[in-house]
Amino acid sequence: MRYDAVIVGGGNAGLSAAQALARARRRVLVVDAGQPRNRFAAAVHNVFGHDGTPPATLLANGRAELLRYPTATVIAGEVIEAVADAVGFSLALADGQTVQTRTLILAGGVCDVLPPLDGLQARWGRSVLHCPYCHGFEVAGRALGVFAGDAMGLHRARMLPDWGPTTCFLEDGFEPDADDARKLANRGVTLERVPVVELLGTAPALDGVRLADGRSIAIDALFVGSRVEPVDGLADRLGCAQDIGPLGPYLRVDAFKQTSVPGAFAAGDLSQPMHSVPLSVASGLLAGVGAHQALIAADAA
Repeated sequence: MRYDAVIVGGGNAGLSAAQALARARRRVLVVDAGQPRNRFAAAVHNVFGHDGTPPATLLANGRAELLRYPTATVIAGEVIEAVADAVGFSLALADGQTVQTRTLILAGGVCDVLPPLDGLQARWGRSVLHCPYCHGFEVAGRALGVFAGDAMGLHRARMLPDWGPTTCFLEDGFEPDADDARKLANRGVTLERVPVVELLGTAPALDGVRLADGRSIAIDALFVGSRVEPVDGLADRLGCAQDIGPLGPYLRVDAFKQTSVPGAFAAGDLSQPMHSVPLSVASGLLAGVGAHQALIAADAA
């Protein structure tokens, strides 16, 4: 059977795209590798009506909603190859299956690449965090730290005093210019130029950091700007164009999330420079509608 749409990735974006297509009574398959980016966090926030919900619960509820539609299927698996053919795409799965589809939605997402400091990954999503809007309230009023090695790091440092007293640890000899230093001082941010060499405390908790000169500074949460990379190379192999955002690469898409490859759409963190659960859900809806409109155009031709 050739599906109307196959969605690579069963996270918030992929399930949202699938629901739009299933409600349009199209045959849709979601292939889910089961490794959502936010699996390290205890809860999702800024998701209206679902604030504080564990990420796995939100996905389980979304999957159950989707599977109420008779034309939707979800399987556990990994797509390892995607090739355009005369009527769509042929996909190879890691278990040896081959699947054909008229349209394709890439929603596998991105992974976070953290600075090379032992202990960051073990605390990621708990006491080592990336987004004040996502996690700031939960650590408010405590001693906060932030790594800054570029303009985005300074941006986080300027934000964080709204949640707690902030120390900005400058990375790799990075130095803010006079104007940035003035703005940080006006916000009450303490600048620390000696490199951090060790995280203190038993993971996933954080008690503080040790500096290269032997000093220890007590902090309860550390905000770190990760770089992002696609979790797979499908978009590259299909020839999808990409742009570079402040966190890393993302696919170039139109208003309804079609990539530079006709019939191939993208949703979620892979498709945009700003990342959050509600933005992923919204982008999934756009991709699902875009794929449906492409199917209608092909049927009418």
